[in-house]
Amino acid sequence: MTNKARAGRIAAHGVMIALSFLAIFPVYWMIQTSFRAENEIFSGGWFPTAPTLKNYADVLAAMPMLRILGNTAVMAGATTLAQVATGLLAAWALVRWRFPGGALARSLIALSWLVPFQVVMIPNYVLASKLGLLDTVAGLVIPNAAAAFSVLVLYNAMRGFPREVVEAARMDGAGDFRILAEVVLPNLRAPLASVSILCFISAWNEYFWPLLLIRRMENSVVQIGLQFFMTQEGNDWGPLMAAATLASLPILALYLVLQRQVVDSFMKSGIR
Repeated sequence: MTNKARAGRIAAHGVMIALSFLAIFPVYWMIQTSFRAENEIFSGGWFPTAPTLKNYADVLAAMPMLRILGNTAVMAGATTLAQVATGLLAAWALVRWRFPGGALARSLIALSWLVPFQVVMIPNYVLASKLGLLDTVAGLVIPNAAAAFSVLVLYNAMRGFPREVVEAARMDGAGDFRILAEVVLPNLRAPLASVSILCFISAWNEYFWPLLLIRRMENSVVQIGLQFFMTQEGNDWGPLMAAATLASLPILALYLVLQRQVVDSFMKSGIR
């Protein structure tokens, strides 16, 4: 390796280290602040001089944090299952069957992905109100039960599946659902994992729709619960960072356990 190539590699690693530090520092500041006493929040030092769990105790005493985390987990899990299921069935229909308007249907699904959810929030709110779904976890899930992102990713994955294998299964007497379940699905583990991870993260971080729909704290999700510590007098930084840490733990644990799949899901979906 020439000196020029070695210098270029060192510079590239230096840039990556700097960018990694910028990405990790907010998480570090959040966690270490959650263990600081109130009079030490803005003091110098990389670590709290007298670590305390008081902020976590204040969070648990001020709001039903465990129930809120449970609500968020149920909401994110149900939304993920619904989006993957509807995306899988829609993608299979678009790939398997040829019908008039199929290309138009795919185009409309792709165009719907470009429409921000905030545009349809009010109609969804009116519909949820008429169905009696206000202030419920079901009301958070149902409007997001289908996602164009899931349909498009799974459609592209299924389109490359060998048609000969599907036709052979059909000649053996298998129906469409059996072909999908026993032939296609076992070969779509990577796309399904990618879609599931991204859908779960997106649902866990959802803010605007729960803010519009939820009224009571016990039915809230973590993103809304964090607002409890934001007041007109100023932010209560210690408990706020403790609550933010608790809200981030499931996603951080998901990343640590499924690190390779999470990275692959972002790369395969084209999201930067």
